[in-house]
Amino acid sequence: MTIIPAASLIDVPWKNGGGITREIAAGPPGASLDAFAWRLSIADVSSDGAFSVFPGVDRVLVLLDGVGMRLAEAGGREHRLDQPLAMARFAGETPISASLINGPTRDFNVMVRRDRARTSVCVRRAGRHELARAHELTFVYCARGRVSIACADGSRAVLDVGDTVRVEQPCAVEATSDAAWLVIGIEEIRA
Repeated sequence: MTIIPAASLIDVPWKNGGGITREIAAGPPGASLDAFAWRLSIADVSSDGAFSVFPGVDRVLVLLDGVGMRLAEAGGREHRLDQPLAMARFAGETPISASLINGPTRDFNVMVRRDRARTSVCVRRAGRHELARAHELTFVYCARGRVSIACADGSRAVLDVGDTVRVEQPCAVEATSDAAWLVIGIEEIRA
């Protein structure tokens, strides 16, 4: 298990220069924005504007904090993220215009280059859950409350809000009554 504390994340300018992102993990390690197969990050959105375009990339965006935002695709489709942990999936090459509903937001982002990786993202809530290692790479991100993880090899971790852990084996997850967490699965595509 690899713990990635929220405090260790480094602010990096957005590709379009319009804000800041904090990379949690990416593959291959050290890959640039033009070369990653997959990437997990947190972004703070403080104003309306266009999203960066990432041709060939599938994106998943989860609202973590704030009232929300509307994502308008160039083709007319709209994603409304106005509830905590609401999720939108869209193609990175699609022009997207974001409109904040009432103030800034914080969002969790998953990006996978579709010819190199696939992803699944799901939200879990309070209680005890068994986490089978069904993916090549599995990450748990604590969005609310506190999450405790105990893996088959005896390793343990406690995640506070903003912390992430990469798990390599089946684990039991115990979450406080106010907790919410994301499970992110990544499958890399081999040539």
